[in-house]
Amino acid sequence: MKLRKVYELAVELGKRNDMRGEYVYKLLEEKQKEYEKLPADEKNIFDQETLHNPYSDTRILVGSGEEEIKTIMCGIDIETPEILLADRLNQKGQKIDMVLAHHPEGIAYASLYDVMHIQADMLEEAGVPINIGEALMTERISEVRRTIMPMNHQRAVDAARLLDIPFMCVHSPADNLVDHFLRQQFKDEEYLTLGDVLEILNNIPEYKKAGELKAGPRIILGDKKKRAGKIFIKMTGGTSGSEKAYEKMAAAGVGTIIGMHMQEKHREAAKAHHINVIIAGHMASDSLGMNLFLDELEKEKVTIIPCAGLLRVARGKEHELH
Repeated sequence: MKLRKVYELAVELGKRNDMRGEYVYKLLEEKQKEYEKLPADEKNIFDQETLHNPYSDTRILVGSGEEEIKTIMCGIDIETPEILLADRLNQKGQKIDMVLAHHPEGIAYASLYDVMHIQADMLEEAGVPINIGEALMTERISEVRRTIMPMNHQRAVDAARLLDIPFMCVHSPADNLVDHFLRQQFKDEEYLTLGDVLEILNNIPEYKKAGELKAGPRIILGDKKKRAGKIFIKMTGGTSGSEKAYEKMAAAGVGTIIGMHMQEKHREAAKAHHINVIIAGHMASDSLGMNLFLDELEKEKVTIIPCAGLLRVARGKEHELH
């Protein structure tokens, strides 16, 4: 399987499982119109991947795209130590054709903020008017952009380039997969308590494995006997949204949030508005999303070597993506 095909499959699965549905394609059409209106000098530096890939945090970081990929070393966080590990495994005779990260590096990290707009749509689906969601996210996106600006984005990418190891990251598409997966788990459930929610999560292999490692799902606001009410699943959108959103979510009827992780100031905001919070687990949730993608690669006879926090669970045909 060519590296370019691995990348294209990730983008396609991301679109197919994006909660915005057909609106994603409208955004791509608008991007094309924006590009066509640019003067020639600006077209030269325009990121043309954005014309067909709406996920700025998912990119081929090292490689032409023509490399033949048979074995992938995949982890949640891939930094210079993991790149060196791949090189060492190659030296020992374990052929690694590429390294795949979940969390973005390089250009994908530098532009992470751009995928956060989906959170306004997530809020709208929960009952918050889109104008309010967009206003809240505009402020937060600007904050994240300023925070990322001074970071050393290219450090791990440079290591892979110097060692001539193809390198890629898949962030929002994998997060869309776990987001969609959990939405399907809870869509027909009624009258759930927080204890019921925990039981459902703990029956998912990645969360069960994480529990054995003391990093499984936890209630951080509420208790097992409390009713969950309307559940808001926060598994995609780049990074944390605005802490000002909790007041709006409570007013829209959200009773419980299921998320990967939560900053303390967000927990305090949720607490102030009586919203229950269950943290499913960061590595476990990211692993679930990546596993759903990796299963598709294995169908193409690609071998996966998990590392760096990836809890690899392979699913059979009954879990095929459509």
